[in-house]
Amino acid sequence: MALRKRERKRFWWYRPAVAAAAGFVASAALATGPGFAEVAGAARITGPPSPAPTTAVPTPTTSVPASAAPLPTPTPAADAPAVGASAKAMPPAFGAFLDSGPLGVARMAQLSSWLGGTELKVAHTYLPGNRWSDIEGAPGFLDVWAHWRREKADRMLVLNVPMQERNEDGIGDDEVRSLLRRGAAGEFDHHFRALAERLVALRVPDTVVVLGWEMNGITYTHRCGPDPEAWKTYWRRIVTTMRAVPGQKFRFDFTSSRGRDAVPWTQCYPGDDTVDIIGMDSYDQPTGLSFDQQVREPYGLQQHVDFAKAHGKPISYPEWGLFRNGDNAEYMRRMLAWMDEHKPLYNTLTDYCPHGVWQCSVNPRSAHVYREALFGRTDTTTPTPTPTATPTPVPTPSPDLSPPAPSPTPATTPGATPASDCTSMDLGAWIEYWLGGKLCFDLD
Repeated sequence: MALRKRERKRFWWYRPAVAAAAGFVASAALATGPGFAEVAGAARITGPPSPAPTTAVPTPTTSVPASAAPLPTPTPAADAPAVGASAKAMPPAFGAFLDSGPLGVARMAQLSSWLGGTELKVAHTYLPGNRWSDIEGAPGFLDVWAHWRREKADRMLVLNVPMQERNEDGIGDDEVRSLLRRGAAGEFDHHFRALAERLVALRVPDTVVVLGWEMNGITYTHRCGPDPEAWKTYWRRIVTTMRAVPGQKFRFDFTSSRGRDAVPWTQCYPGDDTVDIIGMDSYDQPTGLSFDQQVREPYGLQQHVDFAKAHGKPISYPEWGLFRNGDNAEYMRRMLAWMDEHKPLYNTLTDYCPHGVWQCSVNPRSAHVYREALFGRTDTTTPTPTPTATPTPVPTPSPDLSPPAPSPTPATTPGATPASDCTSMDLGAWIEYWLGGKLCFDLD
C-alpha cells in the first residue's frame, strides 16, 4: 500500500492571550451545529481573571482551520434525532480533537450541546513539536486542559507527546536514525522528566500519554522506520524516565496508523512492560478502500484488535475520521459500530475538515450519522429496544434543538457593561482568563 504522509498540521506557534481571544472572536468558534453557526458580530467585555496565575505567560494556539470560519446556517433542527421517551445508554469514553489550545476546551461544551447533552469524557490535545521547550510542556500550555480534567473524577486527558523536536520538518532518514540513537543513549531523557514533573505539578498524574504516534509512517521526525531497534530502546527510556517521577500514574498509549505504511507497526512495538494501551489512528483512506478492507488489510483494524488481545492490553482510537472518500456516511456508521463492538478505552474524533462532522459543514450525511448515534446519551439510562434494525436515539428530555443562545453573565464589573444589543457567554472563569476576558456576541 502506498505510504500515507499526512497532509495536515495542527501547529504550531505561540501568540499572546489577547491575540488568541481575538482569533476566537473572528472565527466565531463557539458553534451549535455542523459547520459553525453564523455570528453577526462580537464584542469584548472584560472582567477580573480568577484564578490568577503567578506569572503572565503566553497562550499557545493552533491556526484555526478554514472550516472554522463562519459558515451558512447550521443543520436545521428537523435533521436532529427524534425525541422519545427514554435516552440511550452512555457510550464508552469519547471526545474529539477540537483545537490544541484553550479553544479546544471551550468548544467541548458546545459539541456536547449539539449532541443533546451527551457528555464528552475525554479531552485530547497535542504538545507542539517545534522545540524541546514545547515538548517539556511550556508554562501555560497545559493549564486549561488540566483544570478541565480536575473538575470531574471520571474525565480523561489524552496528550500526544512528540519524541523529537522539529517533528514535522521533513527531516531525512539519516538524521532521524542519528536522533533515534542519541535518544536511545539517554541524551534527551531530561526533557521527558521535565514534562512528567509538570503534569504531576498540574495535578493530572493520570494523563494518557500518546507517545511518538504514527511511528510506522513517514510524516514525523519521531518515526520508527529508519531504525526500529533504536526507536524501541528510546521509547523504553522515555517511559522509564517519566515513570520515575514521584506521584505519576501515567498510561502510555502505543498508537500506530492503520495499515502497513512505511514499516509494519508490529516491528516498532517496544514491549508489554512499557505499554499500557495499544491504539490506532484510522482515517477513511486511501481512496476507494471499503470499511471491510480496512478491517481485513494487513496491520488493519482486525489485526490491531487481535494484537492487543494477545498482549492483554486495552485498545484506543486517538484519531479517526473521514478523509479520502469524502462525506462517507457508511464509513461513519461502520466505524461507530466497530467501536461499540470492540469497546476501546477511549476514542477521539478528529473534528476539523476534511475529517470531522461538527466543525466541518462539507460532511452533512456523516454528521447526521454521528449525531444520531451519540445524541442524548446519559449515565443513568439504558437503551430502549425498538422493532427497527437501526433504532432512533431518543433522549429523555424534550430539548429545543435549535441552536442555543449564549447564557448571559449575571453581573459585570464597572466599566465592563456590554452593549444593550450584545449577549455575553459564560465560559467559566478559568477559560475566560486564558482567552483574555468574557466574550460578547451580537446575535441580531
